[in-house]
Amino acid sequence: MRRSTTYAGAILGMALAMGVHASDASAIGQTSASKLVVVELFQSQGCSSCPPAEENLNALADDPTVLALSFGVTYWDGLGWKDSFATDAYTDRQWRYAHYRHRDTVWTPQIYINGHADLVGTNRMQLNEAIQQAQSSGPSIAWVSADRVQIKGAPDRYATSDVWLVRYDPRTLHVPIGGGENSGRTLDQRNVVRELVRLGEWTGNDAVYSLPAPSLPGLYTAVLVQEQNGGDILSANIYPQ
Repeated sequence: MRRSTTYAGAILGMALAMGVHASDASAIGQTSASKLVVVELFQSQGCSSCPPAEENLNALADDPTVLALSFGVTYWDGLGWKDSFATDAYTDRQWRYAHYRHRDTVWTPQIYINGHADLVGTNRMQLNEAIQQAQSSGPSIAWVSADRVQIKGAPDRYATSDVWLVRYDPRTLHVPIGGGENSGRTLDQRNVVRELVRLGEWTGNDAVYSLPAPSLPGLYTAVLVQEQNGGDILSANIYPQ
């Protein structure tokens, strides 16, 4: 597992002691079952420790109880290969998780489960156990239309939260790598996040949010309700395809 010790993400720290490099969809108008487990992988195409974690995430992509998301981070981009899907927004998201937990570093691969528990993600049994232990009791999410979503109110039950739009590519992408630690390999990546947009705050009352049009065709759409500044994910729902 490889770590980044600067916010800009260009400098990586020493390896962790473990010796790995630091590096139900509802119908429209119905509510979410609020039981989706959100599995977020932070990785880079330039990180040789990341493919096993990516393989585990790919295997979860067909599980209807899991929202598996692959975020490419940017702090490997100056080390021989620029990740073709990484953006500063995804690196910032990983840092928000770190700051929420009073950490001064991030690393790849790193997986968060419902924004709560984190692990390297290369051990499939450990990952499955973390998913089984995940809990969520957040507000219900209902799709009003393809571009509008409603968060159902629960006054005085929840603190102010963020509402996030996530759009991801559900295909298996075969990505040839031309440099860095994975040079010469072709990586299989699935559920690669292509858009991350904060739709606004949710304060506990019924609220409807408008979604911007997707920037690319073929992307799937999900909405998350999450405690602010990198806290737990309370609810998630995927727009029915």
